[in-house]
Amino acid sequence: MKLAAAAKQLIEQSGLNTKVFAEKAGLPYTTLRSMLDRGFGRSAVENVIKVCKALGITVEELEAIANGESYEHETIAAHHDGEEWSEEELDEIEAFKKFVRSKRTEN
Repeated sequence: MKLAAAAKQLIEQSGLNTKVFAEKAGLPYTTLRSMLDRGFGRSAVENVIKVCKALGITVEELEAIANGESYEHETIAAHHDGEEWSEEELDEIEAFKKFVRSKRTEN
């Protein structure tokens, strides 16, 4: 249930209602509703991936969020081997990623 709760919270934070988000993700509303109410445990992998893609995150990031871990900063830093990044720089990178994602969803 942790994954579903995390996804539900992220969907709410996106400002979209569940029906609009389901359309964005390419899922029937009833399928998304079932996933959020019953958990992701028995959901088709393809559907979980669709939800994550619509949220702009990976399945691994959703799992980390559900477990209260900070996954994104670790992922960003891993792509820049040999470079040191401050927490502030990682926050700036994350803000830029969100900006780019927002432009993608506007089209």
